[in-house]
Amino acid sequence: MDNSTTTGIDVDAFKLNYRDAKGYHHRAVQFAKEGKQHGLIFNIASIAIERYLIALCELYGEMPFSHNYNSLMDTLERVVIFPSDLSRGIKSLDDIFGICSIDEYHHGIPEPGDAVRVLSMCDDIAKLFDQGNVAALV
Repeated sequence: MDNSTTTGIDVDAFKLNYRDAKGYHHRAVQFAKEGKQHGLIFNIASIAIERYLIALCELYGEMPFSHNYNSLMDTLERVVIFPSDLSRGIKSLDDIFGICSIDEYHHGIPEPGDAVRVLSMCDDIAKLFDQGNVAALV
């Protein structure tokens, strides 16, 4: 058996995405503490969210159709119970980024409250990981 797979989980892909998510999350928190621009905090925390969601997909062996937030959540909600407010918040990120339309792409301008909201979502998503399972894989 390949060292990178355990019971259908691509351990190497999980490790990469989980490590990256934690790193982006940490950096966004650091930037917030340093008083950096809310747009920067929002963008970095949004990447953390995407990487957390991809890591969850890897952990459960469920790969999404695409990596927009709605697709990631549609995939994950088949195997993970998300609080409804968190689910709606994550899916709303597609509206800010204008990801749903290739022809009419726009990147909305996040408000200061959006940065706080996205950091809070990072914290909530991080809590969804069973640290016992994570420790066994990393």
